[in-house]
Formats: sequence, C-alpha cells, structure tokens
Amino acid sequence: MDKGTSCCFTGHRPDKLPWGGREADPRCQALKARVARAVEEAWAAGFTHFICGMARGCDLYFAEAVLALRQRRPEIALECARPCETQADSWPAPERERYQNILDRCNYETLVQHHYDRFCMARRNRYMVDRSSRLIAVYNGVPKGGTAQTLAYAMKRGLETCILSLEETP
Repeated sequence: MDKGTSCCFTGHRPDKLPWGGREADPRCQALKARVARAVEEAWAAGFTHFICGMARGCDLYFAEAVLALRQRRPEIALECARPCETQADSWPAPERERYQNILDRCNYETLVQHHYDRFCMARRNRYMVDRSSRLIAVYNGVPKGGTAQTLAYAMKRGLETCILSLEETP
C-alpha cells in the first residue's frame, strides 16, 4: 500500500452522537451522506486505499461508504484495522453481525495486537495515521477522546484533513 494513496478515518461512537444509535434519524442520514461524499472526493483526488478502525458508529458508516463506492470503482481497497481480537465481542448482536459483514467484504484485515489493553485503540489509530496521507474525521469539537487524539496526531504528522462536523446540514 502506498501512503500517498491511502486515506484513514476517525469518528465518534454512538454515545457521542446526538442521535445515539438511531441511524434512521435524519441527522444521521445526512452525516452518512457527507461521509460518502468525503470518500468519493478522496477517490477523485487519487486515494484508492481506505483504512477503517472498525469502531461502532461513524467508523462503520465510513466502511460501508467505501464498500458502496467500491461497487462502482473496483480499484478501491478497504483495510479494516482491528485494535484487538475481541473488539466487537461485547457489542449487541446486530452490530456484531454488521462488523463481521464488513470484515467479510474488506480487502485487507490488519490485527494490530491480539489481546486488549488500554493502549490498543491508540496503537490502532497511530497505525492508520502512519500509513496514510489523508484523514477524514467526524468530529464534535470536544478536545478529548480518541477522535480528538487521532485528529491531533494526524495534523502533527502532516496529513491532509477533512473534518466533518456533526452540526452541518446536508
């Protein structure tokens, strides 16, 4: 994979989204459309390798947008970067099925480490940023948490950033 054509993603889990896990909410539908546009714009700019951290919420929206675009643009590859083997073990069954469905359709699956520890998510985030030249982020502006840390690390490393606010309208 060429870092120059790789784009990674960071975004919030459902507990930090105004609509929670209610994906039928019009605000969620609008965000999914903006994520899909950002993926398409990245492809139009020459990005063909997309790396997703596979967390609940926005990460899964991103992975599904990449897979949808790949149906029309078969040169696109999706890499699922899992922080540990047990990432989805405690998730509700429908989300575990969604997670597995994405893994089954991705081009590459990277396991950052076998067992969970309190640093595995940060290691996964650094893995993605270190192998990319663009970051797409869904960010609520709160300066703490994994999304903020990943965005700060990407900016420090000089990645192009595309920040999608939760407040934007479609």
